[in-house]
Amino acid sequence: MTPNTVALLGWSLPAIESVQKSGRPYVVVSFPDFEAYAAEHDIPFVAWNYNDWNEKSNALQLQELLAPYDVQFAVPLFEETVEWAGAVNSLLRDDPRLLNRGYLFRNKAMMKRKALLAGFRVGLFEEVHSRDQVHQFMSRLNEAELQLEGEDDAWVHLKPFSAAGTVGHKLLKSHAAIDERTVDEDFPCLVESHLPGQEFSVEAFIHGGRVRFMNITEYVKLGHSNHVPASPELEAKRPRIREATERLVTAFGIEYGMIHPEWFLTKDDTLSFGEVACRIPGGHIFELIERGHGFDPYQALVLCSDPATSDEELEQFFPDPTRKPESYAGCVMVYPKPGRVTGLEVPDELKEDPFFESHTLVPPSEHKVPEGREGFGNHYGTIFFRGSDPARMRELLVHYQDVDFFA
Repeated sequence: MTPNTVALLGWSLPAIESVQKSGRPYVVVSFPDFEAYAAEHDIPFVAWNYNDWNEKSNALQLQELLAPYDVQFAVPLFEETVEWAGAVNSLLRDDPRLLNRGYLFRNKAMMKRKALLAGFRVGLFEEVHSRDQVHQFMSRLNEAELQLEGEDDAWVHLKPFSAAGTVGHKLLKSHAAIDERTVDEDFPCLVESHLPGQEFSVEAFIHGGRVRFMNITEYVKLGHSNHVPASPELEAKRPRIREATERLVTAFGIEYGMIHPEWFLTKDDTLSFGEVACRIPGGHIFELIERGHGFDPYQALVLCSDPATSDEELEQFFPDPTRKPESYAGCVMVYPKPGRVTGLEVPDELKEDPFFESHTLVPPSEHKVPEGREGFGNHYGTIFFRGSDPARMRELLVHYQDVDFFA
């Protein structure tokens, strides 16, 4: 029997190649800029501008364009396509809540309210429209923390409502920083208190409202280094994390696909909800999952997004969750230090280390790296590691995340 046709919303060559290998019929829906490449490589393609949503450019028109391909379901590849996938799937499955759920994943304030209503521990948060409101929020946090005169201000995280990952994220550690680091274009936005504990992410593949496979990605340093599977110490908390993730799936009404929640765990086992996404995670996590668990996560995403996938197919696809990992896969995303960059220096000790697999660093053209980048800025390449000792993996990631590879 021919599998259902999937619409891939967004452009990702790894996702396209994975679907091609699986033999499933597909069509890519992305910006017109990719149309020539798609035609040259025989990639079924529908040109679409995700930045326009109006009477002439909406899910009804997109559904008409997809009709010749007999599309049965849509999968969002990136943050900006999440609500479009929700809209298309709501039409294909005649379920308007799927569109509302798409909006839920795209608004960080809305998702935190939903998590709070479901009984999860979240930080204090507010929607703000000006610097004055950020100052007021920080002052209220200081009062709640019983701050004395002369003590440091409570930290405040400022985030856009709908940006992916750390895009636009600003950590404000004082009232002075609010005036120095924020601009008018930041508003309106979300502000929230700083959550304590170890931050990590979960990649939960869901079908029929059930978690069929759950990966834990350990963040060694957020936005800089991580590894899969998690260390034995964090994996020991898997039952607690699994229970919380299953509650999240139920509370958010998720039936199919994959979610990527970020959690904070303190030493006394207090678990706090950070945020959640339902698209391919950043930080090379899918690449690490394939190296660490031995299955193609892009194919898993598509399989779990198809309501017609059988339980038998899922059982055959995913590895036994009880087996001990044979190896750990990790990566370091390399950021140049502020200043003038003239060349690349990769130390021999890295290339000779048995855990070293590969890197994507290339000699840059001479340029200046600015101070004060938002989020973490853009990384200039990635170093991949693989080995059997999680302690050694962490040691390598901690070391190389601070090495300056660009002279």
